Amino acid sequence: MKVAVVGTGYVGLVAGTCFSDTGNEVVCVDVVKEKIDGLNKGEVPIYEPGLEEMIKRNMREERLTFTTDVEKAVKDSQIIFIAVGTPPDEDGSADLKYVLAVAKSIGQHMNGFKVVVDKSTVPVGTADLVSQEIKKYTDHDFAVVSNPEFLKEGAAIADFMKPDRVVIGTSNEEAADIMRNLYSPFVRTGKPIIVMDEKSAELTKYAANALLATKISFINEIANLCDKVGANIEMVRKGIGSDVRIGPYFIFPGTGYGGSCFPKDVKALIKTANENDIHLNILKSVENVNASQKTIMLGKINDYFNGDLKGKSFAMWGLAFKPKTDDMRDAPAIEMINALIAAGASVKAHDPEAMKEAERIFKDRLGKGIDLFNKRYDALEGTDALIIMTEWNEFREPDFFLIKETLSAAAIFDGRNIYDPKRMKKYGIDYFSIGRPNNKN
Repeated sequence: MKVAVVGTGYVGLVAGTCFSDTGNEVVCVDVVKEKIDGLNKGEVPIYEPGLEEMIKRNMREERLTFTTDVEKAVKDSQIIFIAVGTPPDEDGSADLKYVLAVAKSIGQHMNGFKVVVDKSTVPVGTADLVSQEIKKYTDHDFAVVSNPEFLKEGAAIADFMKPDRVVIGTSNEEAADIMRNLYSPFVRTGKPIIVMDEKSAELTKYAANALLATKISFINEIANLCDKVGANIEMVRKGIGSDVRIGPYFIFPGTGYGGSCFPKDVKALIKTANENDIHLNILKSVENVNASQKTIMLGKINDYFNGDLKGKSFAMWGLAFKPKTDDMRDAPAIEMINALIAAGASVKAHDPEAMKEAERIFKDRLGKGIDLFNKRYDALEGTDALIIMTEWNEFREPDFFLIKETLSAAAIFDGRNIYDPKRMKKYGIDYFSIGRPNNKN
């Protein structure tokens, strides 16, 4: 099949590359010439394990191309994916200006029947809006499909190539058949392709992310209760996770969720509900819990240093909102850094992949409260304590003797519970985690 993907952000780039890997002819389109020029040189603008190699392989086979020419891409393709950003407006709703701009371009350049696919995360009713926009500029027949993505950053290739399910929202049988054929190589093991109406498909994506966010905030609240009553969240997590109705996923306590999806999608779903006179009180609480959880370690740090952080220096390992990505959107590390600086402390930070993004975010504060280091141990020099904000694998087995010798206070504040409290006690390190008994030697 001939496929166009408009938008070379995270979703568009992964989707286009994976479709090309199953033999389709895919052209990825973007209005940013510098990005397209870079991609044509093999320069991938995001970090996602396995993506760069897959892009280069399919470019060599001439199945994957990149262009700024949206007119040619629309005319040459049977299926056109809209995969541009839907950033949150000030009121929390998804901003559809980029989606509708692409719809306009498609309508202007359409030369026959096209399947237009909303791949971006969009609120209920967007398929109707896209259809209305296209109709303003063409008399050609077309079908608009909602096809939400369910990709986890850091595992996006595997998620796309071997999905749990594929959701297709359309009332057009011809479009449904075309989409089934497009996705058939990815569901050979029997995973379902679920065809439903457009609005149900649109809501499915928001509901899925909102439920996962709810699980995270719930376990964080239980972890905070464990801290107060002396229970161990690890034991509680295992106890509830073994129940098949609950499951072991997304119930790891920490410093809250971040990234491009959960914060934005929860806000957008609340806004949609408000517009329809429905009050999603649980999700409002999920937001509140997550906001406070991002700086939950600050209270432990304040207690340890008797409420005086002025002049203190902290090493921070982990800046991305999760491992295996360079994404720092709504990352808890940002909130923690700002809170520490506001308290008069300074931060020396390291992340395996997010250093360029951190430079961009903190460009006005570099050397004025925060310094960035390309090597994890370099960030320890001259600091009082270590804070873990992202559970990268390379942080799990460091040189604890070196850490203890380097830190003036020999204390670790672990926001992701990656170390064993008993082991830290053996090393003589004061150790604080979330929802587990503290170990202060």
